Amino acid sequence: MSAVRLCHALPLLALVALCAPVVPRRGGGLVVAIAGVAMAATGAAIAEPASSSLRATPVAAAGPLRPTESTVPPLRYGKGLLFRLDKPGIPPSWVFGTLHSDDPRVTALPVEVAQAFDACRVLAPEIQLGSADLEQIFAAAQFDDARGLADVFDADTLARIRLALGASAPTGEIFARLKPWAVLLKLAEAPPTAGQGAGTGTGTGEILDQILVRMARQRRMSVIVLELPDEQIASFDAIPLASQAAVVRDVLDRRGTLVIEHEKTVNAWLDRDLAALRALGAGAGRRDPALARHYAEITRHLVDNRSAQMAHRLFLPLRAGRVFVAVGAMHLPGDQGLLALLRAQGFAIRRVWRRHRGPAARGLRRPPA
Repeated sequence: MSAVRLCHALPLLALVALCAPVVPRRGGGLVVAIAGVAMAATGAAIAEPASSSLRATPVAAAGPLRPTESTVPPLRYGKGLLFRLDKPGIPPSWVFGTLHSDDPRVTALPVEVAQAFDACRVLAPEIQLGSADLEQIFAAAQFDDARGLADVFDADTLARIRLALGASAPTGEIFARLKPWAVLLKLAEAPPTAGQGAGTGTGTGEILDQILVRMARQRRMSVIVLELPDEQIASFDAIPLASQAAVVRDVLDRRGTLVIEHEKTVNAWLDRDLAALRALGAGAGRRDPALARHYAEITRHLVDNRSAQMAHRLFLPLRAGRVFVAVGAMHLPGDQGLLALLRAQGFAIRRVWRRHRGPAARGLRRPPA
């Protein structure tokens, strides 16, 4: 999350966003399709050490455990989407975990988020893609040597890919040269079907991250991106080819469940439950242990490694304060997540925006047109 104009998706996965960052299309795009790819953290959860700057999630809230269940330490920073960063002598900054989606339930900013945004002078999104960047990604999504999709997938799988992509499938030589990760992004593109609870979009196709960038430009805020297009491409290319192929096959096998997974993903995000988001992705490894290592590779390259780079890029900007960091929510939690890395830089991390979601929820602010 976040990658290909050929798919028009790439801010993430973001999903894959949810992990990576590819700018997904309506309905959650990447996030929808690979609803577990980036979210799936296969490592053990890390317990949150006692801290006056972060309220631990009560273990008892989940109810008594069954005798056969093993206790798992709570995920570090597993609750919340908006966090305040404080350090003596520096104005505060904020970190907001986004969902790369244009679902109107996602793009309506809660007043707490809008207030934090208003207090900042700098926006730090994951990535920004111009037309030239999309051309670069389009080229990078294809093998530049003698290899092709036919070297990775058998004829039956290639036929299934074409069928799943339908009219959006590239033709001829372009399709033959696609890398598996590009196929993955294309598969993640298909919007949920109408009538199954998915949002219909904002009408413009702008995902939440893009809306925040537009709002920052309108307010003449500085915008500093945390990742360059070639760096994101390198993250995708670093995923072992065998893992790319395995995840493509898995997504093909469960295409019929993606609408349901989209709804679960959006609901977990609206509940500000990062632990639940991560748990959604863990299902792939439970269904087939052989897939666990492949999803672990996706998580390592598209989430953990990129989170470390984001923390590095934020080191100097955060010293001036008043920075609004907006990155895919799956980059926030965990011992290797962005919040833990920023805490290691000396910032006190305080979760804000604890209001419960529900019919009586108030204070939503629609983004300006």
